[in-house]
Amino acid sequence: MPANKKYLSNNWQRFAKVTAGFFGGYIVTMTFHMALAYIFPHKNVIITSSFTSIILWVALIITAFIAKNGWKIWALYTVLSILFSVLIYLGNTYTPLN
Repeated sequence: MPANKKYLSNNWQRFAKVTAGFFGGYIVTMTFHMALAYIFPHKNVIITSSFTSIILWVALIITAFIAKNGWKIWALYTVLSILFSVLIYLGNTYTPLN
């Protein structure tokens, strides 16, 4: 029995979901953990991020495939990665007084 056409997405939506899930999710995961490392500069953050990064990346992949529109997921992942990149920049340029 073939699938119902209303539940299938077109090729561009499928491409957007796959690329957003893998590449966009990876970029968001890495920028999030780098920002976390700048906010809390401890060894434990780096060690913990090696485990939680895989969990977060898989969750972002699943989120991309559940979404209706792949381009909106790309936009969301781009905004999140820019936000985390700004936090990294601010954490890198901020030098507290000793």
